[in-house]
Formats: sequence, structure tokens, C-alpha cells
Amino acid sequence: MNVFYVLNGKKLKHYFIMLLAAVFTVGVVYAERGNITVFQQEESPAAIYNVDTDRKVLALTFDISWGDTRAEPIIETLQQKGVKKATFFLSAPWSEAHPEIVKKIQDAGYEIGSHGHKHDNYSQMSDEEIRKQLRTAHQILTKVTGQPPKLLRLPNGDFDKRVLRIADEMGYKTIQWDTDSKDWTNPGVERIISTVVSRAHPGDIVLLHASDSAKQTGEALPAIIDELRAKGYSFASVTELISGTDVKGNKAQEQQPAPKTTAPAPSNT
Repeated sequence: MNVFYVLNGKKLKHYFIMLLAAVFTVGVVYAERGNITVFQQEESPAAIYNVDTDRKVLALTFDISWGDTRAEPIIETLQQKGVKKATFFLSAPWSEAHPEIVKKIQDAGYEIGSHGHKHDNYSQMSDEEIRKQLRTAHQILTKVTGQPPKLLRLPNGDFDKRVLRIADEMGYKTIQWDTDSKDWTNPGVERIISTVVSRAHPGDIVLLHASDSAKQTGEALPAIIDELRAKGYSFASVTELISGTDVKGNKAQEQQPAPKTTAPAPSNT
């Protein structure tokens, strides 16, 4: 009978030690969870959708892939309204075909990023083809603008982890958007205004288009600017927004790609 109790005592001691070890392990994992998250984020390049800030500042961005009638009126509207900071994402073939418009964007002081070369879904390409598309666009935009682009918005907003990794290896920050104006669908001037103004928030990146297929953006833009200003918003370039250089206190919030959202189809950008 005594042996029976001794054996149970040893077992209980063994189980108690195992329980303490388990509790200790859980405690370490919990305490280090922030470091683990940071490590994972640093190892996995991410697309930037917005910045985390309480200040009423946002970035107006314009994608251009074709056409020569919409971009200049939009540039003029921005200047007339005193919007000194905005970002244009230009496809390489369009930039090569319209260097005079590219120069007007530069002369107005607006930022230029890459919108790639071929307007296809890069997630469907091989690694080498992705590199080729980004490299070709980089060379053309550098030649046309005199400056190598550092920001990238992928055609159709399409990407996966592989595309993000390659873009990161080539020195690009991949820029998405948090507010989609849906102007490329030409839903009506008032609808575009309402969509942007109602969804805009501090640190937002707003998607607009200056291609010829976006027929109503130019008409909607003055009211968008006026109504956002009436709400207390000011405008920054994407680089300023994510770096905090001219927008003090802002820290970029990078997010892993969400499930594919509705984005401009090649014929509508």
C-alpha cells in the first residue's frame, strides 16, 4: 500500500513539472508575440493601402495607361485648385508615347510612379516575365522622366506574394488604395464624388484615373477637392504619406494582400 502512494507521488510531481513547463512556454510565446509578428511582416513584402494616422491628410492618385485627352485637364484642375501634391502612376508605353504630358506632370511638381509595362495580371506570369515587365517599365520611365521610379502600382491592382517579393527585390514599394472611386466605370459625376468623399479617411490612398476611358473624373475632381477640404483634409504625395517626411507623426501601415478586389480591367484603365 505504501509503495502505491509513493508511485503516485512521483507521477504527480512529474505531471506538475510538465504543467509548469507548458505554462512557461505559453508565457514566452505570449510575451514575444509582437516580435514574432514584426519578424513575419519584415520577411514578407506587403502592399501599402493607407497609413495609420489621426491627421486629416490623404493622397490622390491617378493611373494612366492610354489616351491623351483626359490627363491635361486633370493636371490643370489640380493646379487651379492649389493641390500641390498628388501621385500619377504611368504605364511605360503610354509615357513613351506622350512625353510632353509626362513633362507637364513633372513641371507641376507631381510625383510619378510605375504602372508597369504590359497591362496584364502579373500574378499569372512567370517570375522571369514579371521581372522583364518591371525592368522594361523602369528603363522607359527613367529615360522619359530622368528619374528612376520607386513606387509601383500593378496593372488592375493584381498581385500575389510572389509578385510582391519580386517588386521588393527590385526596390519598389507596391502601392494599392483604400478608397476606389470606381471612376473607370463612368457611374456618373455625382456618384464618383459621393464615393470618394464618403469613404475618404485620414491616411487614405484614393484611386482615380486619368486615362481617356475615365470620362467623368475631370468633372468630378473639383467637387472632390472642395468637399474634402471642407472636411479639413489636406493632400500629400504617396511618398510623403508613407514616409512621414512632410506629414509628421504618420507611420506607414503595410498590409498583406487581401482577396482580390474589383479593380480596373485592362480596357478601362
